[in-house]
Amino acid sequence: MLFETFYPDNEIKSAYNIPYEELYAKGYRGVLFDVDNTLVPHGAPADKKAKRLFKRLREIGFETVLISNNRESRVKPFANEVDSRYIYKANKPSRTGYNKAMQMINTTPKTTVFVGDQLFTDVWGAKRAGIMTYLSRPIHPKEEIQIVIKRRLEAIVLHFYHKKIGKRNG
Repeated sequence: MLFETFYPDNEIKSAYNIPYEELYAKGYRGVLFDVDNTLVPHGAPADKKAKRLFKRLREIGFETVLISNNRESRVKPFANEVDSRYIYKANKPSRTGYNKAMQMINTTPKTTVFVGDQLFTDVWGAKRAGIMTYLSRPIHPKEEIQIVIKRRLEAIVLHFYHKKIGKRNG
């Protein structure tokens, strides 16, 4: 089915609930993140929770890269606050940003995971690059109109995804 192209490998409530220690034990060494509505509400600065997560990831041994379609003026200050590398104007779902991120941290698709809140940019792009994906629920319901429209289409894809995996309520 066409929709399977967009199915995440994993669906989680929050980027903060992923068992990162287990992933590291399985050989993963890099975590790539979307920023807006994955780590913080759209446009919000890095908060204590995000800073603690990135500190924890460094302590585990992970390298991180923020991959955003947003401008550098949005991504760089956030990256500085959480002490992470970053790519802005990544043109997700293009593979280019994901491949560049893996080069930055010397990982491969087999040793990298991606965490994001959108199917048609985040998840699809990471899957196209061969990276294991985690789809997180959006942190905040208030979104720009173009994202609201995409969310309605995502709901259709997620309906079939949940049906396939035998899950009823996302």
